[in-house]
Amino acid sequence: MRKLFAAALLAATPLASHAWGRTGHMIINHIACEKLPADLPAFLRSPAACTQMEYQGPEPDRWRSKATEPELVAAQAPEHFIDLEWAAYAGSPLPRNRYDFIRALAAAQPQHPDIQLTPEKVGLQPYVTTEVWERLKSAMRDYRALEKDHKDTKPVEALIVYYAGWLGHYVADGSQPLHTSIQYNGWTGPNPNGYTTEHKIHSKFESTYVLNNIKESDVASKVPAAPVPHGDIFDDYMGYLNATNKLVEKTYQLEKARGFDDAGTPEGKAFTIERLAAGATELRDLIVFAWQASAVPLPPSKYAD
Repeated sequence: MRKLFAAALLAATPLASHAWGRTGHMIINHIACEKLPADLPAFLRSPAACTQMEYQGPEPDRWRSKATEPELVAAQAPEHFIDLEWAAYAGSPLPRNRYDFIRALAAAQPQHPDIQLTPEKVGLQPYVTTEVWERLKSAMRDYRALEKDHKDTKPVEALIVYYAGWLGHYVADGSQPLHTSIQYNGWTGPNPNGYTTEHKIHSKFESTYVLNNIKESDVASKVPAAPVPHGDIFDDYMGYLNATNKLVEKTYQLEKARGFDDAGTPEGKAFTIERLAAGATELRDLIVFAWQASAVPLPPSKYAD
C-alpha cells in the first residue's frame, strides 16, 4: 500500500526542480525511518511513521508557489541551499545563529560590492536544519517526560514524526552538491574544463534521472547499519555540507560524460545512489542524536516554585 500511495502521489503532481525532486526526498525519508535502531521508541519506527515521513520528504517544496503563497516563498526559499563560497565571507567558522550570520554578511558587504551578500542569495541551509533538529529534540524531551508520568503521548508522538519528516527535507537538500554552491545550475565564471553553462543540470540530475533510474532498494543497501555518533549539531552538520560541497565539480564532470542522460552511465548511477544514501544516513543519525540529546533534562527554571 505504501508504494501504491507513493506512486499515486507522483503521478498526480508534476515534478519540480528542487533538491532530489519528490522521488529522492521520499526515498531518503523512508529509508532513514526504516534504518532507525531498535532502542528508539517503537512509534517512530512503525510502518505508519515511515509512511508519514516519506510523504513529508517533499513538503517544504510544496510551499514554493509564488502565485498562491508569495510571502511563504520569500521567507523559506533560502532555507533549501547555501552557497558556501559566498557564506565564507561571514567568517570561519560560520556564526551559529541565523541572525548573527545575516549581520555578518551585511558587515562584509562593503568589501564585496560585486556580490549580493543577502540571505536570499547566499542561503540559510544549516540554520533551518539546526532549528528543526532542535524542535525535534524538544518534542522528544517532552515525550520522555509524559511517558515517565504515564500520561498520553499520542499528541507529542505526532509532533515528533512531523519534525523528523520536516528535518529530512533539509538534510536531503544538504546531500545534493548543487545545493551547496554558486555553481547550482550551470557553471559560472572561468570554465577551462568546458562544463555545461545551460540551466538544466540541476533538474536533470536530481529529478529526471532519479525518477527514471533509481530504486529505493539501490539506496537502502548503501546505508550503514549502525548510526555514527554526533557531538555538536551545528559543527557536525557543517562538516556534512562541506563534504557535499567537495563533490560539486564531480557532478559537472559526470554530466559532461553524459552520466545523467537517459539511463546514464554506471558512474553516474553509483554517484547518485551514494548521494541519496548520504542523505538517508545523515537523517537517520540526526534523529538518533536528537533522541540521545533529549535525555538531558532542562535546567531548573528561575520561575519554578
